[in-house]
Amino acid sequence: MSDTAPAVEQAQQPDPFMSLKQGGVELYIVRHADALPDASEVVDGGYDEQSLSALGRRQSEALATRLRDISLSAIYTSPAGRAIQTAAPTATTHGREIQVVEGLREIAIGSLAADEMPVGTPEEVSNVLRTRLREIAMIAVGTGRWDSIPGTEPSDHLRARLTAAMDRIIAAHAGERVMIVSHAGAINAYLAALLGLSHDYFFPTANTAISVIRALGDRRMLFSLNDIGHLLQAGLFSPRG
Repeated sequence: MSDTAPAVEQAQQPDPFMSLKQGGVELYIVRHADALPDASEVVDGGYDEQSLSALGRRQSEALATRLRDISLSAIYTSPAGRAIQTAAPTATTHGREIQVVEGLREIAIGSLAADEMPVGTPEEVSNVLRTRLREIAMIAVGTGRWDSIPGTEPSDHLRARLTAAMDRIIAAHAGERVMIVSHAGAINAYLAALLGLSHDYFFPTANTAISVIRALGDRRMLFSLNDIGHLLQAGLFSPRG
């Protein structure tokens, strides 16, 4: 047998870590920055109409600093303004256009997040938004599911939508790294589907936290989850005791 045979045989083996050199795709999946406004920052409308808060803007800048030396071939976001604004500093640093993907939007929540817009003073609107999101978070953390909220997007539809959106991005970027900015519920559901978990919500996704997966063909591998190193370094995250 030729001395080169073992080397040839090894080269033909699938790469267990799906390296970019072998055509793997690395996804930096990021939750949007904080968009819960103080009274001075409130605008007319509900949560989806709010811009990043002052804290959220600092978080998005810290994210851009963290990813400054990472080669990103593309940047994708959900249609929500808070996701687009989160990606903007990183897009500027890398000279990339932000590409909006409808399938990356947050889960459509039912009656607790009804279309009614909070009214009142800016302080009252701010408090209403915070209360609503706290109620939704309590359900997510407490049950891991959303089906107790009438009118909410079904789990199978949510997972299929996000998986299809991610798969299209993966197919377009063989051998490249990309950033994807989405939402806590959406990110949880996608990663739950990837990991084979029954709950649609299984970890408290921090604002601008980074989760990294690699993909090659039909294979997917989770490399990191809820990384907040950039927030800690910038003094923007206080661990709870």
